[in-house]
Amino acid sequence: MSSTREHLPAVPEGEEPIPNPGLAAHHWRPTDVDPKAEKRAERQIAGLFGIATLALLGFFVSYFAFDVGENWDTIGGLGASNLMLGGSLAIAFLCIGFGLIHWARKLMVDQDIVELRHPASSSDQDRATTSALVLQGIDDSGIARRPLVRNSLLGALGLVGLAPILMLRDLGPLPGDKLTHTIWAAGMRVVRDVIGTPIMVSDLQIGDLINSEPEAIFETDDNGNPVIEGVELQVEKSKSAVILVRMEPDDITPAPGRENWSVQGIVCFSKICTHVGCPISLYERTTHHLLCPCHQSTFDLADNGKVLFGPAARPLPQLPLAVDDEGYLIAQSDFTEPVGPSFWERDKTS
Repeated sequence: MSSTREHLPAVPEGEEPIPNPGLAAHHWRPTDVDPKAEKRAERQIAGLFGIATLALLGFFVSYFAFDVGENWDTIGGLGASNLMLGGSLAIAFLCIGFGLIHWARKLMVDQDIVELRHPASSSDQDRATTSALVLQGIDDSGIARRPLVRNSLLGALGLVGLAPILMLRDLGPLPGDKLTHTIWAAGMRVVRDVIGTPIMVSDLQIGDLINSEPEAIFETDDNGNPVIEGVELQVEKSKSAVILVRMEPDDITPAPGRENWSVQGIVCFSKICTHVGCPISLYERTTHHLLCPCHQSTFDLADNGKVLFGPAARPLPQLPLAVDDEGYLIAQSDFTEPVGPSFWERDKTS
């Protein structure tokens, strides 16, 4: 089937397909003909960018000046921090936007340009023309010959870029040494997760795996109230969670110094994957391998929690075990290395 284009009359070479309607007479703006009006507009634009800069400085000051939390600073009954951070950032963005609009309307070249539509292909000539138009647009904007406008804009935009970097601090404090120790201590009993009952050696059969926590998680005072509760409880539980696994003692290959860390084939490892911190308890009893369900990191519990596969960078931390006078499993000490995922403040091989 022939297309409609085939029935259109051919356009003689060098002629336009339709008559050029021409352009309306150009109306010059005051800033185009009056140098004083041009300078005034330039100062107005720079003033808007300057206000934006001051507002952003106010944002940074407000971030540190106003307290949040239990003793919130308020303004008119509203949280001073949120009010000032949001208000200063809004003023900054508005002034930058108004300044750019004012710049485009008052100082940039506003002459109309007519261009015929051509096929969508991009020839070398088209690319060269586009590059020339971009350079012409930069020249027409006057950014090169208007240092006051250019520098005030760059100053405001530079501070805008720093604002989100500052707010990254609110993602939380750096871990510091908080992952290098847990609530585990010498003599603390290993208890079952959720119910908190202590565990005897005889409770585990070969191939068993028990999710466990330190006894301190379940301790109460004389009135029956939890000693640890709320956020602190959740933090300690997340760091201290462990798994107990029993295997044939001859299957265990202890690292130097860990010869007495197991009890009759029972070993204890952190439940938190050393990749990104997922809880793991998928155990294959015949191989003694522990699989993380998130990213398939695989650890050998018979060989000191060694990484066999996956993105985890270091072995699972092992908790040294012993037995108290009543036959219950206890910890010899806290973990001897940080638990949880690897992070930038530690050597992943340590």
